[in-house]
Amino acid sequence: MSDCIFCKIAAGDIPCNKIYEDADVVAFHDIRPIAPVHFLIIPKLHVASLADCGPEHEALLGRIMGLVPKLAAEQGMSAGFKTGINTGRGGGQEVFHLHVHVFGHKG
Repeated sequence: MSDCIFCKIAAGDIPCNKIYEDADVVAFHDIRPIAPVHFLIIPKLHVASLADCGPEHEALLGRIMGLVPKLAAEQGMSAGFKTGINTGRGGGQEVFHLHVHVFGHKG
């Protein structure tokens, strides 16, 4: 989507503090962190929200969730972390491109 900020980040058109990238996803630090460590994992494929996912997205969702503990450990969250997926306006979603928040403290 041409007006989606996360699509622009995924395409490399907008800079970010990137911590991971592969053919399907990008992970980067949140610009408004709610914890000492707070990053997002987004698919490069534009999907507006978790509510828009279907069976065809299962592998992508699995890929994203499989990266969470690996990236959390690399970011120093050895004692644990939280994840969150805000879905829809009522769920607090502000950017309508699926993203997983991972946040916590180092140690």
